[in-house]
Amino acid sequence: MTPQTIPVHSPAVPAPEAFTDAAAAVARLEELYQLATAYLSGQFRRALRKGPDGHRIRAFYPEIRITTTSFAQIDSRLSFGHVAEPGVHAATITRPDLFRNYLKQQISLLLENHKVAVWVGASTTPIPVHFAVAAQTDLTVPQEGAADFTLRDIFDVPDLSNTNDDIVNGTASLDRDGVGALAPFTAQRVDYSLARLSHYTATDPEHFQNHVLFTNYQFYVTEFEAYAREMLADEASGYTSFVSTGNVEITDAETPIAPVDKQPQMPTYHLKRADGSGITLVNIGVGPSNAKTATDHIAVLRPHAWIMVGHCAGLRNSQSLGDFVLAHAYLREDHVLDDDLPVWVPIPALAEVQTSLEEAVATVTELSGFELKRVMRTGTVATIDNRNWELREHTGPVQRLSQSRAIALDMESATIAANGYRFRVPYGTLLCVSDKPLHGELKLPGMASDFYKTQVARHLLIGIRAMERLREMPLERLHSRKLRSFDETAFL
Repeated sequence: MTPQTIPVHSPAVPAPEAFTDAAAAVARLEELYQLATAYLSGQFRRALRKGPDGHRIRAFYPEIRITTTSFAQIDSRLSFGHVAEPGVHAATITRPDLFRNYLKQQISLLLENHKVAVWVGASTTPIPVHFAVAAQTDLTVPQEGAADFTLRDIFDVPDLSNTNDDIVNGTASLDRDGVGALAPFTAQRVDYSLARLSHYTATDPEHFQNHVLFTNYQFYVTEFEAYAREMLADEASGYTSFVSTGNVEITDAETPIAPVDKQPQMPTYHLKRADGSGITLVNIGVGPSNAKTATDHIAVLRPHAWIMVGHCAGLRNSQSLGDFVLAHAYLREDHVLDDDLPVWVPIPALAEVQTSLEEAVATVTELSGFELKRVMRTGTVATIDNRNWELREHTGPVQRLSQSRAIALDMESATIAANGYRFRVPYGTLLCVSDKPLHGELKLPGMASDFYKTQVARHLLIGIRAMERLREMPLERLHSRKLRSFDETAFL
């Protein structure tokens, strides 16, 4: 009997049903997901213990689907919450428990804007056993050949045809049944990123907050923990806990956190609020590849904003070490996103984020108006993939930097902004000048230590203050139409 002719066993699940209440629809999504993953986990345990019993095991992701027959008159100010044209649109869903609030919000908007029911049922996309057992701490999927049976003959495994960025890249087409995408990511793409996040950051996806700060230096982590402890000591702050490497979570400002023996690739820390509107800090390290990796995976959590607060090389003689750079344009020489987002695509500055950052700088520095120009400059930030670009022949690179009107150079900011654009996540950049290689001020140990002592705390606080401003902004204003293409998904 070949694998194609082995009988398939699946769990019994409720038939597709129409819902006009978002909470009830999400509850059904959770029920379907729980039935499917519990069945797969149980059958996998049984197969490991007793071996296969002559049939294939399969369970399916839940799906939400909407059918519209007219071009509804939608509020033209809204960039999400409605489908672009009549037809059938659907999305496979994973971890509805993790995305409960997001799903309720998005489904509520569909119901309100289109005045038709949404249907919830099992999809035709199998759940890979690797993702189904991910929550089972005592269970792991062995590598191919390690078990007494061929895994893919019995269970479904990850499928790259369902794990890609075709939707957000704008290259996806209607499926064979003429169904369009309702959400920016498929369930299997989300599951893949959730697994990667746990691996790279050593914290569970459940801890991530809606506002994400990226940095390229560990010094910011120390300041972030200090700030978090201040907030936990203040009952009026609204922050409830702080999460460190290894999912160590504290609620009391005085609780010690033991150092870890081995840091993850991208150490991540979460200052949490009950509704998820807190702040996550990710130390992505150095380089555009790390920046792309982090944002590729965090994007599936649908954050409301991410901002880069790192160090840069100042390119103008009028700049001083410690000055701030607010990026309003990006020169992309990082190359890691060229295949997904060609360099001819402009990455616009987002007024909502720009204003929040500028106001935060003014608040923290106590400068305003023309005086603010003493410590902050707005302009183009160049991002490059060569850390030692200064050692190359200067005529070409320096001429390009000058022609672009760049005022600063780093290795992460344009990548983070470009991926924010690609994934429809509001983005921004506020850098701090740590060296001026074109003017003889290199990043050397003595200079750097003085710089770090005086500027890191202030820079981080500015990033936090900007996020607090964005947190108070209505979502329909923050998630503006600038990030939406011609034929968009209804879900953010």
